[in-house]
Amino acid sequence: MNQSKGKKIVVRNRKARYDYEITDTIEVGISLLGSEVKSIREGKINISDAYAEISNGEILLKNLHISPYKMSAENNHDPLRVRRLLLHKREIRKLKAKTEQKGMTLIPLTIYFSGRLVKVELSIAVGRKKYDKRDAMAKADADRKMQSALKKDY
Repeated sequence: MNQSKGKKIVVRNRKARYDYEITDTIEVGISLLGSEVKSIREGKINISDAYAEISNGEILLKNLHISPYKMSAENNHDPLRVRRLLLHKREIRKLKAKTEQKGMTLIPLTIYFSGRLVKVELSIAVGRKKYDKRDAMAKADADRKMQSALKKDY
């Protein structure tokens, strides 16, 4: 688990930065059960297919897989249940206005612990076409080569 700025990062969605162009990010809380938090502490979580959806004035996180906690007896959670994200109403209205634009969607980028609380870094993103993905990879490769050339000069 990586440490950065008092955050204990549990999982990153690396695929999201490749498949989507990130326009904005926001830190949100998430409503979880006790057994889910314990599973997240063990790193038993998969965020790669997760997305958020706005319905009835709430933001719901779907397709987030948190494995059942193995030490829990009978009151274990459903691994793919829909989880509610915690935001103020005005923030939800802003996100709804942004996502109503064509092609915009809400994608979780990271899940981490901030103190004892579980937080989600939620992004507003636009899906990339196949040729955009190739262009992004070529640009990143060129930037890496340029940086390594600059390091060799010193």
